[in-house]
Amino acid sequence: MKYMKKRRGKKKRSFEEDPMSGVANLFDVAMVFAVALLIALVSSYHIQELLDPTRDITIVKNPGQPDMQVIVKEGKEIKTLNVTEEMSEVEIAGTVGTIYRTPDGGMVYVPEGG
Repeated sequence: MKYMKKRRGKKKRSFEEDPMSGVANLFDVAMVFAVALLIALVSSYHIQELLDPTRDITIVKNPGQPDMQVIVKEGKEIKTLNVTEEMSEVEIAGTVGTIYRTPDGGMVYVPEGG
């Protein structure tokens, strides 16, 4: 008979209670965290201009290196140009003229030989 006594203090669990109800909103929290992380990455790399369709942008990655890339964005179209040794080396034939800066900020071009 001692086993048949009612224990006061313990609640009976109803079958309608869902044990996973406490973690149901974790997906929503994870989605908010993922969106916040994407916004933080975009703002930390200063690439908001790439998302604006009205701006034209040119980005040079690894300037002066053999694996240099030029990324050009015109409107919604983005092109990647891989620069090779042949593209970056040009022989200079001579000078064409001289450009002088004036005190007020303007520039004057004087052709050579005349």
